Amino acid sequence: MLTGKQKRFLRSRANTMRPLVSLGKNGLSDQFVDGVAKALEARELVKISLLQTAEETPAQVGAFLARTIPGAQVAQTIGRTVLMYRKASKEEHQKLSVEVAKLG
Repeated sequence: MLTGKQKRFLRSRANTMRPLVSLGKNGLSDQFVDGVAKALEARELVKISLLQTAEETPAQVGAFLARTIPGAQVAQTIGRTVLMYRKASKEEHQKLSVEVAKLG
């Protein structure tokens, strides 16, 4: 579980990020979940944009991804954007998680 300081740090890092993944009318498919999981493994922090055609709400998407992807957590939900965080399993990709652990 992320603390307030950790979430604030992740939000500050995501402020300049562009959405990496978009969710549209196809909904929460296996391909979408796999894409988010791979992006989380490589980057640890992923911004997901929900298009106007998406039937799900950002809260539903965040909760679904947190249940489906082991270790994934919602760092922020604002408007039609969801910010997801997960510590990478490979040490070479663990850049943000080192700084997040210091704040915890």
